[in-house]
Amino acid sequence: MSADKDGVKPPSPFYLGENSKRTKDKSQQQHHSTPSGTAASSIVNPFSPPASIVSFSIDPVSNASMPVVAAGQQEGLEPVPRHGMTVLPRSTSYYGSRPNTEDGPSRATSGSRLRETFAAPPARPLTAVSTSVSLAPSKTTRMRSTMLEDPSTLDKPWVTKKDPYARIAYLLTYSVAFLGIAASAVRCYFGYKSVPLITGNLCMVLDEDFNYDTETTFGPNGNWVREVQLGGFGNGEFEMTTSSSNNSYTSNGYLYITPTLTSNMIGSDAVLNGYTYNLTDCTYNSTNPIANPGSSNTTGFNAAAYYQACGAVSNSTTGTIINPIQSARITTRNKASIRYGRVEVRAKVPRGDWLWPAIWMLPVNNTYGPWPMSGEIDIMEARGNARSYPDQGIDYVRGSLNWGPLSFLNAVSKTFGWWTQRRTDYGEGFHTYTLEWTESFLRIYVDTRLHYMLQLSFNEPFYTRGNFPSVVQNGTQPIVLQNPWINGTNATPFDQQFYLILNLAVGGTNGWFPDNAGNKPWLDRSKTAMLDFAQAQDKWYPTWGSDGESNSFMVDSVKMWEIC
Repeated sequence: MSADKDGVKPPSPFYLGENSKRTKDKSQQQHHSTPSGTAASSIVNPFSPPASIVSFSIDPVSNASMPVVAAGQQEGLEPVPRHGMTVLPRSTSYYGSRPNTEDGPSRATSGSRLRETFAAPPARPLTAVSTSVSLAPSKTTRMRSTMLEDPSTLDKPWVTKKDPYARIAYLLTYSVAFLGIAASAVRCYFGYKSVPLITGNLCMVLDEDFNYDTETTFGPNGNWVREVQLGGFGNGEFEMTTSSSNNSYTSNGYLYITPTLTSNMIGSDAVLNGYTYNLTDCTYNSTNPIANPGSSNTTGFNAAAYYQACGAVSNSTTGTIINPIQSARITTRNKASIRYGRVEVRAKVPRGDWLWPAIWMLPVNNTYGPWPMSGEIDIMEARGNARSYPDQGIDYVRGSLNWGPLSFLNAVSKTFGWWTQRRTDYGEGFHTYTLEWTESFLRIYVDTRLHYMLQLSFNEPFYTRGNFPSVVQNGTQPIVLQNPWINGTNATPFDQQFYLILNLAVGGTNGWFPDNAGNKPWLDRSKTAMLDFAQAQDKWYPTWGSDGESNSFMVDSVKMWEIC
């Protein structure tokens, strides 16, 4: 931008410097007339102090802007030039350098593009142009929000008048909460008091940790006796129990009851046809004596039952086979028994389809008659089938009592229960199965009393509890029922000496494995049930595992106490 004739650059119309002065009296204004021959334009500066109008004229020779005070200009206001900027007439936009004119080449505009639009300079000589700048007011009035109401007009009835029901609401809320807490405390107290406990002294009867070798454990001075049979033990079981150390042994402080294939001993063909298998060490006579001491129901020797329990013949024509599985059943009969007390067994159940481990008790003497008249206590029963098995697989354990007035009338359905693992199963680790038993109650649980499978108070006679009919049909012959425990107590028949049994059964036809569940390969009422099971070996045997341990019933310790 060119200087004036005195060598001083004129002020820029776009900037008012700090040295600009304002009149103290806003009412006094100077009026100046625009010289003839000049054009005037008004430019509004939004960043200026209070509004006023300043006019500038353009020198036609030097093209310099000359301030001219317009009408309404405040007194003493001096426009200050913005250095490096040239005022051009409007109507033509220029970006970057100024275009060539008649007066010579354009001058640079400090490297920035001008975003104001000006008219291109005419070819004729330029005349003075007056530019007016309108200064915006320094403060604007803030608009009032229409979303908010005046606080003085808001209705606040709770300030002037209290709700009469508010106090009632508070009292009612806190009263109900207090009553709930009090009721919970009362229920917890009476729940705690209602849990029956053994109050008498307990004397140790058996403390077995299986740290001895196999011969010592099962020898004459050992605590355990092997029962050897193949008659199915009244359940139609498919295994035979042996005295072999292949099926029951101790190792590293554990008792192992392991099932094996009979075909490994005599071959697959012999199992299915043309072979006679005799158990020379069959224990039927010792476990089923001719006359049970103290029993009110003694019977003579049953030769048919003896031969069925101690021998078998395979015949493909009739569909009879040798028991395809060998396992073990060990007991404390004539070694240790209790009448009221406590039993603890720490064990891990086996894994595999159709395996049936059990911890249970039978009476030493059938005081009230043959099974189930004299009772049976099942501390733990389980199935080795996977968790996907629809009728309680390996993630369930069950406790129950078996009792009834006839051999075919068992009221176990009235006295049983179970516990389950929700994220694991009982084949993954050891668990403690416990029986607490007195003349007034019986409880069976796993690991803790909170996980009880059965808790029963002897508050009424078992014959009354069973609600048996007066007459039942055995085929076509009616039988009038009589109470076999009429002279007993509320605990009868569970008021006599019981001994402990540990065994691992396989299959059966008594309904423990329901028909048509889990791809069961046999039917309970079929005469060839055991044959059908054996022929499906390629399906169930792989589930037993091959490490010799996963399919074993492992027992860590056994403890028995009697109330004394």
